[in-house]
Amino acid sequence: MPVKRSPPIETVDDYLQMVPVDARLALEKLRKIIKAAAPGTTEVVSYRIPIVKHLGYPLVGFGATRNHCSFFVMSSSMTPKLARMRAGELKGYDVRGTTIHFTPDKPLPSTLVTRLV
Repeated sequence: MPVKRSPPIETVDDYLQMVPVDARLALEKLRKIIKAAAPGTTEVVSYRIPIVKHLGYPLVGFGATRNHCSFFVMSSSMTPKLARMRAGELKGYDVRGTTIHFTPDKPLPSTLVTRLV
């Protein structure tokens, strides 16, 4: 039996069109916050998720699964900082390494995203 392949995702807008409406709205808001916090960045799709690059290097990314949305901080040097933030600003969010999971009904605060970008 042949493997069914998903259509290619070439742009962030392509990605967002494939995401359920509630997650799409949350990710579009997150995208605007990221763009405001880091002007002059570029967007690409890599490993089937939107990535925001600064000077050609991955800065942050975002995505959605059936159960949650994710905000990816692309620097492993942020792992200790995020670990310290778990008891405070990130309380109530699932943090795994440099990935923060959230739901559309409990989005990440814009001030937090701005600081992490």
